[in-house]
Amino acid sequence: MTQIQHYGSTPKPVWNPDIPQPIDFYKNWDQVPEQESYDNTFKVQWELFLRHVVLDEPFRWNLLEGAKGAQLADHGLQSSDERMWKEINKLSV
Repeated sequence: MTQIQHYGSTPKPVWNPDIPQPIDFYKNWDQVPEQESYDNTFKVQWELFLRHVVLDEPFRWNLLEGAKGAQLADHGLQSSDERMWKEINKLSV
């Protein structure tokens, strides 16, 4: 279960070194029920790859798709570091 503490319920402590902390910071948290559970995406893709190998089925992700994923991750990091949009060039074989 996930827990959340609303801003209005968050304690507002004032530091006083002369007295012990009177606030219990673990109190007043609300349980948030899980809406949906998701499987591990790396495991799912690995299972699809193994199925492709064993049953000789087509596999959606090839080397070019992997390169596009790496390109997207790299541009995402650059965009965050530089705080600007990045143009993503189309990759081809």
